[in-house]
Amino acid sequence: MWVQDFRGPAGTPPDPAVWAHEVGGGGWGDGQLQVYTDDPANAALDGAGHLAITARREADGTITSARLTTQGRFATSYGRVEARIKVPGGVGTWPAFWMLGVDIDDVGWPACGEIDVMEHVGADPRRCHGTAHGPGWSGLGGGIGAAVDAGVDLAEDFHDYAVAWDESSVTWFLDGRAYHRLTPADVPGAWPLDRELFLVLNLAIGGDWPGNATDVPALPAVLLVDRLVVGQADTGLSQS
Repeated sequence: MWVQDFRGPAGTPPDPAVWAHEVGGGGWGDGQLQVYTDDPANAALDGAGHLAITARREADGTITSARLTTQGRFATSYGRVEARIKVPGGVGTWPAFWMLGVDIDDVGWPACGEIDVMEHVGADPRRCHGTAHGPGWSGLGGGIGAAVDAGVDLAEDFHDYAVAWDESSVTWFLDGRAYHRLTPADVPGAWPLDRELFLVLNLAIGGDWPGNATDVPALPAVLLVDRLVVGQADTGLSQS
């Protein structure tokens, strides 16, 4: 079992042996407003056992945030991938926990495959979304997945977001309850989810997700990650 529990003094950057920063702006393909940085003001431990990814407006008006990836450091193929997360909520926020194929630099996206374990937008506070992407079925209008209504505003507390993934399917869970299953027979193209994937955590602002665009996002916004666990398909996330 592989575990990240983010224990350490407040202000400590995430472990560089595990996490790398992807930096820059330009909309990230769908009109997002933030510029990703490697500044600890945007991604650091909070001293209470969490990783805090913070989107903030700088003095010059720029919105900064962080996008962390384990590319070249950690990847997995099959099993259960789970995170205990408190999403920020608020207008314009778009946090995500997801995975990409390790061969992305060779074959490109979406041929590398993508599994979105969790996406949440402030415009839809009670629902989380789980989606997968591959060649011929990708992007905001083409990825295949589902959303589940938690019955509460997900920003009010920590929740467990997970996928169980094997050769035959991917199943999404919210707080231990399965809400969607996808198989190769369900997609209109190749199934690229048969290789190692690395992890990505990010907090985007704005963007083309329907209803999420705004000129006045709720900032600062903080995505808190309590723990990540990668294990066997029947491995759950223990409470902390």
